[in-house]
Amino acid sequence: MKAGLKTWAAAAAAGILVLVGLWLAAPPDGVLILTYHDVRAAADNSGPETDEDKSYVMPPDDFEAQIRYLIAAGYSPIALSEAVDGLTGKKPLPPRPVVITFDDGYAGNYTEALPILERYGIRATVFLIAGQVGEPGYLTWGEVEDMFRRGIEIGSHTMHHLPLPGLSPGELQEEISASKALIEKNTTVPVVTLFAYPFGAYSPAAFSALREAGYQAACTGRAGINRPGGNVYALRRVVIPRPRFGLWEFRLRLLRAGVVSHLGW
Repeated sequence: MKAGLKTWAAAAAAGILVLVGLWLAAPPDGVLILTYHDVRAAADNSGPETDEDKSYVMPPDDFEAQIRYLIAAGYSPIALSEAVDGLTGKKPLPPRPVVITFDDGYAGNYTEALPILERYGIRATVFLIAGQVGEPGYLTWGEVEDMFRRGIEIGSHTMHHLPLPGLSPGELQEEISASKALIEKNTTVPVVTLFAYPFGAYSPAAFSALREAGYQAACTGRAGINRPGGNVYALRRVVIPRPRFGLWEFRLRLLRAGVVSHLGW
């Protein structure tokens, strides 16, 4: 009798573990936002980053493989502005929406990533460090303008890529408002409404400053899925570094984002 109870208890526990695993693995409702940086061949040393930053240089073949995977897996690529409209209830969201974003404004976003995005009909968002546009390894204003005309959204990643927490009110204003004004001055982008926090670091003071400057949404470095009704000035994103284990690593990062959201972390 005791052996039978033990067998039943073990089977029940195994069943519960399977159900929990399936629940955690199931993609939650909401918007998945991915963060890329530069896209260029690993042997290309034209970028301005340090050796540590090179872990965020995505080879074009890997980038295209990830885009193909997202489409094959049933994700619906949308622009960040469309995601914000969906999260705020202005428009319906498609099934499994995903947003592609790039931080810093590297030249590879134009030379390597843009042709791939256009091949699959995807609109992405590029967050510029406004004060570094035109420097070696970064986009020029002419390239930014061409990307915008070809359907890429342009947002701000501050003026000098400084972490916002701890800045004085004047410094915060400079990083948030001056970068926005500089982009609008040098391109035909009518209004810059999207923002990404340097290093993913943010604070309530930044929320207020962004609202006052006219931004409609901002992206953090916290992993997870964005659900309707959340704070659009603290959007979650999944950082995608250069893969060491191919698509399996990419898929695991997406799975982790879903688990984090299911658990409410």
